Amino acid sequence: MTTKFKFEAKDAAGKVVKGTVSAISQADAMADLRRRNLTPVDVTKAGGFLSWFQKAKGNKRGMARRSSARRGELEVFTRQLSTMLGAGIPMLEALEILADQAESPGFAFCLDRVVNDIRSGSDLSKSMEPHKRVFSHIYVSMIRAGEVSGQIDIILTRLADYLEASAHLRSEIKSAMTYPVISLVLVIGIASFLMIGIVPSFKPVFDSLEVELPALTVFIMDIAFFMRDYWYLIFGGMFGAMAGIKALCKTPKGAYVKDQFMLRVPVFGILFKKVALSRFARTFSTLIKSGVPILGAMEIVSDTAGNLVISRVVDSARDSVRNGDSLSDPFSKSNIFPPMVVKMMAIGERSGALDSLLEKIAEFYDQQVEAEVKGLTSMIEPIMIAIMGVIVGGIVLAVFLPIFKLQEKLSGG
Repeated sequence: MTTKFKFEAKDAAGKVVKGTVSAISQADAMADLRRRNLTPVDVTKAGGFLSWFQKAKGNKRGMARRSSARRGELEVFTRQLSTMLGAGIPMLEALEILADQAESPGFAFCLDRVVNDIRSGSDLSKSMEPHKRVFSHIYVSMIRAGEVSGQIDIILTRLADYLEASAHLRSEIKSAMTYPVISLVLVIGIASFLMIGIVPSFKPVFDSLEVELPALTVFIMDIAFFMRDYWYLIFGGMFGAMAGIKALCKTPKGAYVKDQFMLRVPVFGILFKKVALSRFARTFSTLIKSGVPILGAMEIVSDTAGNLVISRVVDSARDSVRNGDSLSDPFSKSNIFPPMVVKMMAIGERSGALDSLLEKIAEFYDQQVEAEVKGLTSMIEPIMIAIMGVIVGGIVLAVFLPIFKLQEKLSGG
């Protein structure tokens, strides 16, 4: 028994064609469309609840156009695609398999579009280029270099290594920042609760003691009543300041000042600097090793550095190379890049092994970041405990000092 299916497809010229087709199943309908030299985009059963459900599902999938791949999904896709191409599976067939097993709607939609574009005769890099939220500038550039060199499976392996190393670096940073952020929120929450909810209730008790309150108690009580009476101004001011700083950081000058501050902030500045250097070296190395021209590679490195201070140094070095000068000179004039990094880059530039030495720099700083994270974690824990002890202990001491003073007065009397 045949059923009518509504379809949306593309012809050989890329023009969208809509209509209906009679077939036993959806698979037969799609096969019929392919026999007509049409590329199916959407095939749904005409009429009934199933049609409505499929349409709603299609709309949801369409809304996923602005979505990106889930964390880790792109790395797995890249590794699997590299393995399948290395095993001799054709590109289109490999992409169709990976599109079918994609978990997130946004990534599934993206891969469906890539498959359709390749069926229409487009290159892989060109079909990935419109999906900037999924495939970054560096990703597309490396795929393009792999297509030119005919080593797309090798380039994909390098891309997978790069993405996995970058994900590991992000994980290290997240683990370094999670503990202090949670601890700080807890300290502020506990202190606010004590100052707003507990300390003001002791005022009638202190008034009944008829003793002169110690300076610490007066100071804590004044802060407590101010926080209780004007809490909305305090928290409103905090949120307003955060919003203002966030808006300022979106301006070019504000973003540069923020990135400069991040590299110099006490305790965490060293960590952020090592992360930035690792990211710079790994990205630059991966691009050069994949056959991307050095000027194009430096442009991508500048765009993906994640820090405007480093981006400006890279832009200066790119201008130097364009003018026929040395690559390492602009880096040596910057106080961001350590002498060891600059000397290794100079040696790599002279010997033609720049990609290998940059990879060694990235591995060195990855190890440094891991050691820095462990050191910060072990150092921050006692610091946060000490801060919490000082704040809570100060409040408790301010509450009990008048009682101690009353005992002294009674024993002296």
